[in-house]
Amino acid sequence: MDQLQAIKSFARVVEAGSFTRAADSLDVPKATLSKQVQDLEAYLGIRLLHRTTRRVTVTAEGQQYYEKTLRILADLDDIDSSFSAVRNSPRGKLRVDVGGSTASEVLIPALPAFIAKYPEIKLELGVSDRAVDLISDNVDCVIRGGPLDSSSLVARAIGQASMVTCATPGYLKQYGVPAYPNELRNGHRLVSYVTTQNGRAMPFRFTEKGELLDIKAEHLIGVNESNAHFAAGLAGLGIIQTFRYSAKAALASGALVEILSPWRPPSYPFHVVYPQNRHVTRRLRVFIDWLVSDFPSRLD
Repeated sequence: MDQLQAIKSFARVVEAGSFTRAADSLDVPKATLSKQVQDLEAYLGIRLLHRTTRRVTVTAEGQQYYEKTLRILADLDDIDSSFSAVRNSPRGKLRVDVGGSTASEVLIPALPAFIAKYPEIKLELGVSDRAVDLISDNVDCVIRGGPLDSSSLVARAIGQASMVTCATPGYLKQYGVPAYPNELRNGHRLVSYVTTQNGRAMPFRFTEKGELLDIKAEHLIGVNESNAHFAAGLAGLGIIQTFRYSAKAALASGALVEILSPWRPPSYPFHVVYPQNRHVTRRLRVFIDWLVSDFPSRLD
């Protein structure tokens, strides 16, 4: 038995919550992973996991073993990283999850500079607006916009994105230009962003004399992906609120027109988020530091 590999496999099963997800994340057959954990249990003479047809749970002994061996795995990673540091080249795979428009408009255009500086880091981007489980999905970090709702995660602020309310000239010619936010409730067509977390439409948000004003009106169409949401507004389906970085080119060309500018929406915070109980590898550390230094200017 390769004890070190068996320990790594056991740790991945604990973090993923199932043999199937753990095997997929490690790119090994499920049977191989199961055999490694079974051999480890036989070697230790204890049961590490409770297995049923529906789920896998950690035994009390398994939890203790996981916590102790996790420190060892972290130390080994630090040792490997220290030798990489001599060559100034952190290496390995880094899994990052990011929303659609943030990926296409902000992160991906900036990546050539990061890859040129750290050519031995292999990035895997998960691009969608759905909320991921960093542990079970084996994601190293997530770039998230909006308020944070989980105390089990560590977050670092990476900037504030400006928001804009806009519509096409054709739409405004047909339906008129609203003079006040409350007019959106009367006869205007709205294209709402619908969150994947709860399926609810985000309200249209404005600031009035330093106070937040939410307009909750019936929308013509709801879209749960940021690029598609912007495309709906660009197609003239109605008024949208979106990131200024997404709308910048369309506003400059006249394809979209900003409206209600005296009541601009509040800035939208962005964070890079990672699990608090997971060791921060050197490749993750340099990626986070790069985001903190590079992202703010790109969110304008």
